[in-house]
Amino acid sequence: MTVEDFIRQALAEDLQDPLNHIPFGDHSSLSTIDPKAQRKARALVKEDGVIAGIELAKQIFSQVDKNLKFVETKFKDGDEVHVGDEIFYVEGSAQSILTAERLALNFMQRMSGIASLTRKYVQAVEGTGVVILDTRKTTPNLRYFEKWAVKIGGASNHRFGLYDMIMIKDNHVDYAGGIAKAIELANNYLRENSFSVPIEIETRSIDELKQVLEHGGVQRIMLDNFSVEQVREALKLIDKRYETEVSGGIHLESIRAYAEEKPDYISVGALTHSYTSLDISLKAI
Repeated sequence: MTVEDFIRQALAEDLQDPLNHIPFGDHSSLSTIDPKAQRKARALVKEDGVIAGIELAKQIFSQVDKNLKFVETKFKDGDEVHVGDEIFYVEGSAQSILTAERLALNFMQRMSGIASLTRKYVQAVEGTGVVILDTRKTTPNLRYFEKWAVKIGGASNHRFGLYDMIMIKDNHVDYAGGIAKAIELANNYLRENSFSVPIEIETRSIDELKQVLEHGGVQRIMLDNFSVEQVREALKLIDKRYETEVSGGIHLESIRAYAEEKPDYISVGALTHSYTSLDISLKAI
């Protein structure tokens, strides 16, 4: 699905009642606003953070009404903003502005919340060389936009879906009959189907890590819910032979200690499931 398709569906959710056969449209605006009225509005930030979703908002306003004029100010996606900053202006049909308003703000508020939280994590590991990753703990059908916001915040995306990496987690290991068996089956699957994606395996203990190191056959090893001391021990055993990822229960207060052990990646599910939306409003001028 393209961004254009998604915007079309999101607008339909707002404008069309599929069950009760109420006529299509923004009836609040249609009933109270002169269809010929031309107005302006400005997007106003109401709390400090990192702005994200300007480019998406531009597409939303354009798809509602291609004649709307969208004027950005000095800010772009990824910039730090403060209370009172004006992010953009939109000018044209008053009805069209009001129809697009909530959808544009919904995305901008959520994307800015994710970008703001992500920036805090990125800043917390600054200077260590560690890359912060998101996870698949995202809102169904909104993953593209949430991961877009993570990148705006300065972190990187982990796998996008189930198709672009083989990630052998604890349940895969248990169902497959053990670590060695799971790795063997994964590599056989790639050979038999003549394609290549990276293989990552989750380890839950030093013992499981040793089993992976003995068998090989993966590109990245995840150290899941390890203490800082266990991570230190694990990285010595791995000795840079594989990419390393630390994950599980890591918060802003603890992430620096993990980063200073120098794994390649730290993945943080909180980026997309524990953020707080940034307060942004659209005010008529």
